[in-house]
Amino acid sequence: MDDCGCGKADRYVSFAGIDCAGNARRILEFVDRNLALPGRSNAFWDYFAKKRQGSAGVPQADALLLIHSHLNTIREEFEAWQDEEALALLDQLENECC
Repeated sequence: MDDCGCGKADRYVSFAGIDCAGNARRILEFVDRNLALPGRSNAFWDYFAKKRQGSAGVPQADALLLIHSHLNTIREEFEAWQDEEALALLDQLENECC
């Protein structure tokens, strides 16, 4: 049982037991897997990759912050790619960590 007594993770009580960093890394793995397929890259993903890697005095972005900052666009891309597994994890990450 968790601190809230509700039987599930509750970010408003504690982040204990919620792997936000690990799930953010998994989302980026889904992004990479989808972008490896022909015709899936676009100007947004080029911009996202630059922020993800850091460049010219801009530090490398934290995965969770990067995803949170572009949550709706990432969701739209996963929907267009019909990646239900990625969408489910993105929803979980948003509900638990963002």
